[in-house]
Amino acid sequence: MNVLVTGGAGYIGSHTCVELLENGYGVVVIDNLVNANPVSLKRVEQITGKTVKFYEGDVRDEALLRRIFSENDISCVIHFAGLKAVGESVEKPWEYYDNNLNTTLVLTKVMKEVGMKNIIFSSSATVYTSDNEMPLKETSRTGGCTNPYGWTKYMTEQILSGISHADPDWSVVLLRYFNPIGAHKSGLMGENPRGIPNNLMPYITQVAIGRREKLSIFGNDYPTPDGTCVRDYIHVMDLAKGHVAAVKFATENKGTEVFNLGTGIGYSVMDTVNTFMEVNHVDVPYQIVGRRAGDIATCYADPAKSKEVLGWTAQETLADMCRDSWNWQQKNPEGYGE
Repeated sequence: MNVLVTGGAGYIGSHTCVELLENGYGVVVIDNLVNANPVSLKRVEQITGKTVKFYEGDVRDEALLRRIFSENDISCVIHFAGLKAVGESVEKPWEYYDNNLNTTLVLTKVMKEVGMKNIIFSSSATVYTSDNEMPLKETSRTGGCTNPYGWTKYMTEQILSGISHADPDWSVVLLRYFNPIGAHKSGLMGENPRGIPNNLMPYITQVAIGRREKLSIFGNDYPTPDGTCVRDYIHVMDLAKGHVAAVKFATENKGTEVFNLGTGIGYSVMDTVNTFMEVNHVDVPYQIVGRRAGDIATCYADPAKSKEVLGWTAQETLADMCRDSWNWQQKNPEGYGE
């Protein structure tokens, strides 16, 4: 069975490709490399000893998508492709709406044409409203997002749910990620952001390796135990395994299902920084700065439904995530070497 992975050269996409290949799936990737490096796919092949069929291009390119579906027998799509930085989305809302919504509309249009109607969407905990009680369940309130990135995830969920509701042949799985960090155990793959990292862990590792002077922690006056934001950090390989479970589910069921992919444990930014320094015996200089637009104080998952329905649970600890992130950065000081 072949799976089309949009955005498959990116951080989560490439790690998911490893798990798919190791579970016997064929993998076809489309990626425009805006925030990715094709070296990641070479590393996927190196780790698995298997081949990834790669198309460089934009998911909004209808002709290219038609070609991909005509040249490959695709049974399921995992849709990762999209811009993904919360802070940047506040500054560049048009780009986020254009990219993240139109990729989905063009992709589903072509999927409908070819009659292949199984899709897994990489959604986000940002779809939940900021006034929910913790932990977040799949039935918690959504909408009222605090940034354009979150709105694009929410709107895409609405688009896909609507398509599935109108046509019962569709199988839509919405995976709401919490905060993926970590890297493949080999150290051959990891998070490799272009320019200044928008996410916490790659910033920590780049400071630790000497590429950046110090970490900026956005706010220490939140209503949390130590004043810094609390998040549900999940190992990227646990997340990747969740996608493999979702592919099996999507190809055996119809309709729309939503699943949280998180550990169910909330750690603060300071917890994460301190754990990183402790397990890796390395110093990470940091400074406290003002809050960042769009950030909420606390966010962590109730992953019970994923365990019950998909048979999936996160296995890796925060210490594992910190150790694997540092292993990747040490072995690849310049990332994939751009």
